[in-house]
Amino acid sequence: MNVLNKLKETAISVLPVMAIVLLLGFTVVPLDKFLLIRFIIGGILLIIGLTIFLVGIDLGIQPMGERCGAELTKKRSLPLLLGCAFLIGLIVTAAEPDIQVFGIQVRGIFDFVNKNIFTFVIAGGVGIFITIGLVRIVFSLSIKWTFFIFYVLLFGIMIFCPDSFIGIAFDSGGATTGPMTVPFIMALGLGVSSVRSDSNNSFGLTGICSVGPVMAVLIYSLILKMTGCFDNMTVAEAASAAECISGGSVMQQIFGPFGNVALEVLRDSVISILPLFCLFLLFQFTLLKMTALQVARVVIGFIYSFVGLAIFLIGVNGGFTQVGSKLGSYLGTMAMNQGGFWFVLLIVIGIIFGAVIVCAEPAVWVLSEQVEEVSGGTITRKLLLVFLSVGTAVAIALALWRSIAGINLKYILIPGYIFSMLLMIFCPPLFSGIAFDSGGVASGPLTSTFVLSFALGAASCGANYNDSFGVIALVAMMPLIAIQIMGIMFKIKTSRQERKSSDGGC
Repeated sequence: MNVLNKLKETAISVLPVMAIVLLLGFTVVPLDKFLLIRFIIGGILLIIGLTIFLVGIDLGIQPMGERCGAELTKKRSLPLLLGCAFLIGLIVTAAEPDIQVFGIQVRGIFDFVNKNIFTFVIAGGVGIFITIGLVRIVFSLSIKWTFFIFYVLLFGIMIFCPDSFIGIAFDSGGATTGPMTVPFIMALGLGVSSVRSDSNNSFGLTGICSVGPVMAVLIYSLILKMTGCFDNMTVAEAASAAECISGGSVMQQIFGPFGNVALEVLRDSVISILPLFCLFLLFQFTLLKMTALQVARVVIGFIYSFVGLAIFLIGVNGGFTQVGSKLGSYLGTMAMNQGGFWFVLLIVIGIIFGAVIVCAEPAVWVLSEQVEEVSGGTITRKLLLVFLSVGTAVAIALALWRSIAGINLKYILIPGYIFSMLLMIFCPPLFSGIAFDSGGVASGPLTSTFVLSFALGAASCGANYNDSFGVIALVAMMPLIAIQIMGIMFKIKTSRQERKSSDGGC
């Protein structure tokens, strides 16, 4: 574990975003100087926090997840494995800060939605589908048929759902894949598959878990529809995603927002870490029986993860979110009023942000490291990040275009997922699993804060605020296409090399 290497990697991922924002702030987009200073401070905190968080994942959470999956599988009790998996999915998801924030956003627009019920609908969906994903691994069921069957069922249900809730349902699938749940879920799947001597079969578990909340929220919307909740629906006006602090001393204007979010971030970080830590204690006394040295290593890993996550979120919420909203609002206003150059600029900036910012997601780093390790270096981290960046860039461009033009989300999602299903026919199963996992991890906390704020700001200038939902859904969809295209290219290249080797041998 090289801390300096991780620091270098995270800095390389975040600094380009900062450079782009600062360039815009000093040229075409008039941004307040204190806002830019807070943005710089937030970026530094983000880099430091992400580095510490990744060190904690390596030390504690990933080894714990792998050991839990392996030990549960060795017990040869499917009910025990599935029961524990459901409990893990339910508890961890219900405590995920992204879900709490997402529930508040939905409640702010649809006042008939009960936030607590909405949260446990999503958590229940994750719990059910993590058990389905583990059943697939245990019985070595086809990952392609698993995804095909559940997505056909998903879109069958979607036909009868209110259009205004479709974006929310698909966004909930992305919001569940937070910085704490993804590493643990991936490690759990790897632990189960390792007992069966098939590590490649572990990929796809996060992707399957992302289907659960989407389906659960769609069913929830059908229940709301049958009870008449949508009959007299009124959509709230867009609210500003950023609050500008005016007045006070220079120090207050610079550091005030960080202080304002610190207590809430610390609380959310504790809520994120504590359920997993309690599960660790439960499993340690009943299942794992690790040595004192191993326990100490895991505890230290949890501490690092908590500290890193808190610093990361303080940086994101204290500096990045406000700038994203201001940029989106200004560019969206200019694009709506003047079009032409400003519309093109909005889309181009969205593409750049999408390509760069996904590389700073904590879960993306965890997935890329696991892919490189399991594939023995055949699938390099850099190659995966390139294709993931391209997919996310296209997704952000589509989301901004849709928000400004008011295009129905179904006209993009349905063809996109149909194309993804068709690609599975030609793509190796390993890459299909990685692709669906990538769709979940790409829509992490940084994307859900900076990019979503940027899109919300742009959408608030012309289209309904309701049109802003679906950004996370598109970010989760496009990597399915991009990574599977990479898999097909890899398959073709490998086949050519094998033919050349065979011809040379003759």
